[in-house]
Amino acid sequence: MTDAAALPGQPRGAAPSGACTERAFCVLAPNPSPMTLDGTNTWIVAEPDAAEAVVIDPGPLDEDHLRAVARSVEESGRRVGATLLTHGHADHAEGAVRFAELTRSSIRALDPALRLGDEGLAAGDVVTLDGLELRVVGTPGHTSDSLSFHLPADRAVLTGDTVLGSGTTVVAHPDGTLGAYLDSLRALRSLTVDDGVRCVLPGHGPVLDDALGALDHYLAHRARRLAQVETAVERGYRTAPEVVAHVYADVDRTLWPAAELSVRAQLEYLRERGVG
Repeated sequence: MTDAAALPGQPRGAAPSGACTERAFCVLAPNPSPMTLDGTNTWIVAEPDAAEAVVIDPGPLDEDHLRAVARSVEESGRRVGATLLTHGHADHAEGAVRFAELTRSSIRALDPALRLGDEGLAAGDVVTLDGLELRVVGTPGHTSDSLSFHLPADRAVLTGDTVLGSGTTVVAHPDGTLGAYLDSLRALRSLTVDDGVRCVLPGHGPVLDDALGALDHYLAHRARRLAQVETAVERGYRTAPEVVAHVYADVDRTLWPAAELSVRAQLEYLRERGVG
């Protein structure tokens, strides 16, 4: 058995369920897959004595899950004051409109097409609700609309798909770009150094108790993969499928389609820098 403390980011073992920090509570969606790990982590965030809560990423359009999230808020003695989205992928956002109907809440997102109500979200915004403070961090790269939420009171950051609790995420080319993603990882790393963030509350997988270690691992992994792709190009592999078959030969083939998206982003990144 591998000691979780020895793994990048010090994951807490299994997928989160229930209270994970003083202010953040997780309800796991029943949508496990190779891409979503154990399922989507829907986060309920509130001050301990507050009457209102924020829900981040209601998840897929699964009635039982959406009602379970609403029930968890109600059983805590609160109501949903706002629903926030880290990005628009279906496993995070497809159930948002139905959840808003169930809870009579607004939906705030970077993408105007995902919003319900007058308020959106943008990097640098501060969401306040009944004493709670969430700082919006722009983290494009996985998708162009990806956001993270800094929870200063818990020294935590909710990262959606930008940082996962296990493995690494996909740069979903062409909407996602590698240059933006690397900048986002560096911005999140700065939160650990400059703002005291210690904990990652991801969109999938276990909570990470070593945010700095997780981000250093992500940056090193991206640098290593990019070097492998560049070497493959120099050896004559030109198309994304060819590069995937060469670089990801030891990876489960069910993950190759996702890997191909990242490789396309890497090839574009290299071309912009005169390689290939």
